[in-house]
Amino acid sequence: MLRERNFRVFILGYSTSAMGTSMATVALAFAVLDDGGSLTDLSLVMAARIVPMVLFLIGGGVLGDRLPRRTVMLYSDCLRALAQGGVATLFIVGTPPLWALLALVGLGGLGEAIFRPSFDGLVPSLVSTGRLQEANALLGLCQSTANVGGPALAGVLVALTNPSVVLVVDGLSYLPSIVSLLILRLPDTRPQFKSSVLHDLRSGWRLFWSYPWLWTVTLQFTLFNLVVWAPYLVLGPPTADRNYGGAGAWGAIVALYGAGSIVGGLFLLGRRPQRPLVVTTLVTFAWAAPSAALALQAPLAVVCLAAIPAGIANSVFNGLWLTTIQQYVPSEAISRVMSFVAFGAYSVGPIGLALAGPIAEATSISTVLAAGVIWQLLANSLILAVPAVRGLRSRTAPEMSGPAAAEAAEATSQR
Repeated sequence: MLRERNFRVFILGYSTSAMGTSMATVALAFAVLDDGGSLTDLSLVMAARIVPMVLFLIGGGVLGDRLPRRTVMLYSDCLRALAQGGVATLFIVGTPPLWALLALVGLGGLGEAIFRPSFDGLVPSLVSTGRLQEANALLGLCQSTANVGGPALAGVLVALTNPSVVLVVDGLSYLPSIVSLLILRLPDTRPQFKSSVLHDLRSGWRLFWSYPWLWTVTLQFTLFNLVVWAPYLVLGPPTADRNYGGAGAWGAIVALYGAGSIVGGLFLLGRRPQRPLVVTTLVTFAWAAPSAALALQAPLAVVCLAAIPAGIANSVFNGLWLTTIQQYVPSEAISRVMSFVAFGAYSVGPIGLALAGPIAEATSISTVLAAGVIWQLLANSLILAVPAVRGLRSRTAPEMSGPAAAEAAEATSQR
């Protein structure tokens, strides 16, 4: 896999930016808390990143299918680097006004909204078809490694210096990613579009909706982000601060989640399950484990152990889910389809992030986390009962049929 030059160059830059981002996730939470921010302030800051992602993801998908994906990713990486540098500067200068912090974090979210659909569409062009799942597994493995090293290093740097140092490092980490994108050797495709943006959006939506398994799992993931993951992200750091000693404890929990992801990525290499969505649904029952441990106020060792199977589930789900979409969806439409997937998955995330803190203050942290655990177990059980999920089999190449094929063919003929 690493013998393919384009993939080798790309993964080096991607790994560096992923490490910086995983460090910044821990640093930003404690930067807000250290400056006297409340749980509500933390919820708003974390929601500020997700809101522009939701608003602009679909537009990012259209850009990824209409323009060279590498170019789109370059501009978005530059925007994210500038935004993260601005956040670091605010904390270095003093206590930042909340509105300025929200604005800069929002710009970073905008960059991610533009970047992600093009990223999902670019990966298949970097490797041969037979190595696609391996490529996704290796990219996931790099992300998982960053999730281990990043929070651990961030916890040490926050303890020895301050969160601003980590935020500066994240801003600089985008530079290798920009360089790697610049030196990729890809065909210079500059299609002339005769179809309108609205036509492209409609054809992308029809294709997305033509796969029942695709929108069913997307809907389940949407509610997971609202009820389970958003409360975990918001309430995890203050729980660690109150019960387990602060940033170092939360860094350890997140790092072990990343360690589990590494194990899951290694397990996935060379394996091609025939019913990938059955596997992803079964393993993601484990996503409830960390929230359950925190809700029960279990000892730190138990919380850390609970994070490991959740991390394994994350890596297996991401690798198989993305590969399945890339196998079934035509390359000329994949950025648009992935933007609908991401939009659905994250559309209510800001609501969960914004409400987790206030609801926990009105009830308790344990109550909010326990509700997420119950929902995850119930939702996964329902997904397993869906025939389109149970019956889906792995493919080696994308195929189209039905009304979506006609719509996509019409869109392609107009380009």
